[in-house]
Amino acid sequence: MTDAGYHYYEPPHGHGLPHDPLNAIIGPRPIGWISTRGGDGTINLAPYSFFNAFNYHPPIIGFSSINAKDSLRNVQETGEFVWNLTTRDLAEKMNATCAMAPYEIDEFELAGLTPAPSRQVAVPRVAESGVNFECKLTDVIQLRDHRGSPVTSWLVLGEVVAVHIRRDLLKDGVFDTFGAGIILRAGGPSAYALVAPESRFDIGRPPGVNPPAAPSRAKESSARSPQSFSSSP
Repeated sequence: MTDAGYHYYEPPHGHGLPHDPLNAIIGPRPIGWISTRGGDGTINLAPYSFFNAFNYHPPIIGFSSINAKDSLRNVQETGEFVWNLTTRDLAEKMNATCAMAPYEIDEFELAGLTPAPSRQVAVPRVAESGVNFECKLTDVIQLRDHRGSPVTSWLVLGEVVAVHIRRDLLKDGVFDTFGAGIILRAGGPSAYALVAPESRFDIGRPPGVNPPAAPSRAKESSARSPQSFSSSP
């Protein structure tokens, strides 16, 4: 039965809308601004809109590369990458690094950014960024559809082995998420969202729920068949 109040579609047959709603619905999303170095020393910097954290201990983050892009090539060659936090003051420079450019082009130079040396990996980090995660590659997974057929997207996962946080972003030892000016990727080809103090609200975790009590032996006994037992004649 079709609900007239909903737009329904099946992705293999198209969405029938001006723009694919997936990016708008699953969002805003954190931006994976990833710097890499190739085996020949070539530097690359590019933003990825499919990015997130996947584990606490050890900390593991990852991004998805749709098609085999330069970042994927470099990570596969060297096993290292750096994630750089994108804030409002860096939005235009971040956007400049998503330009289609030949492999040998240095996006740091293209966007007017400063490469800073990392401490645990050979990949430079964005000096202007308030947070940098140095990462060692753990997995590269080519995604598949539900039939098992490979698609041209690769999930790149890495363990965070070093963290740089600019001190002014720490308030009483806590990272100031709502004061850092973090931007997120939203729906549409050009939409972004700003993490601002006025957008914050708090909800405490609910208390734990105890499992239902096990039935008592008396209840178990009464639940049995009322068959009577008598001694043998």
